[in-house]
Amino acid sequence: QVQLVESGGGLVQPGGSLRLSCAASGIIFGIYTMSWYRQAPGKQRELVATITRAGNTNYTDSVEGRFTISRDIAKNTVYLQMNSLKSEDTAVYVCNARGPHTILGNYWGQGTQVTVSS
Repeated sequence: QVQLVESGGGLVQPGGSLRLSCAASGIIFGIYTMSWYRQAPGKQRELVATITRAGNTNYTDSVEGRFTISRDIAKNTVYLQMNSLKSEDTAVYVCNARGPHTILGNYWGQGTQVTVSS
């Protein structure tokens, strides 16, 4: 049974920082591409950051230089360090795990709310 459980969301002031965690179970974590998506009210879900099985990272332009995705394979956990937060970062952040082949599945967590407001 596959589970992705996000944590670390909350309310933070503009310019502040949060670190999100996504703890995975039921998958061979090291062979999956892990991503963070976010969805704000009235907006389409967008891909925020990705880390591949090789450890390569990619970011959407709006978070480049502010967010860092990382992983701890031994802990089956992927992180999203978010610095210099802006109000437009407010969204539900959702963890995704995608296997190297379709037969290995594509899994989603339930999300964690991040609110950036003064």
